[in-house]
Amino acid sequence: MLLRQLYLSHYEERRFDRALSTAVRALDLNVLVDVFYQDAARAALAAGDLAAGLSHLRVAARRGPASRRPFHLWTLGSVLFLAQRYPEASAALARAVRWATSDKPLYRAHLALVRLSAGERVENVSAVIEELALAPCGQGYGRFVLGHLSYAAGAWESATRFLEAFVKRTESARPALALALDGELRMARATLAKMQTN
Repeated sequence: MLLRQLYLSHYEERRFDRALSTAVRALDLNVLVDVFYQDAARAALAAGDLAAGLSHLRVAARRGPASRRPFHLWTLGSVLFLAQRYPEASAALARAVRWATSDKPLYRAHLALVRLSAGERVENVSAVIEELALAPCGQGYGRFVLGHLSYAAGAWESATRFLEAFVKRTESARPALALALDGELRMARATLAKMQTN
């Protein structure tokens, strides 16, 4: 756990190369392997290495226990979504939905968002929004997904409310979280700006 604290220290100080090497070194311990692959992915992504980040996330999903596999698949799908690699994002999120238990509404809604972004037709978006809004996983990151689904559905007042809540909560969180969600923050702010100018 000391290596994990060292990793977080490097990560929060934006020393991403050191954070990555610390996470990779922690893999030698063969403890919480999927968690350290997830950490390595975050550091690689923050350093701008998408290929390495995706590679680490894929290994985390393969090596993680069944209870954490949906989270790793969802994270993989989220990164692919932000990279606009929609077919790959859909595949990862569909697998997350299959494996999920309590966070299934979030993964299902994120899959719907990816499909809409890819220009596909999604049936009953309002039901997907409602299911996530009522679920505990609709808080936090769920606000990002709810905001963009609401935006796609033309419900701009709800979209603004959800996205502003996501931005506020993420900006006031621990620095590691805000760094990990930098792409989502940028996308949320861009969507809010689009609504304000129209």
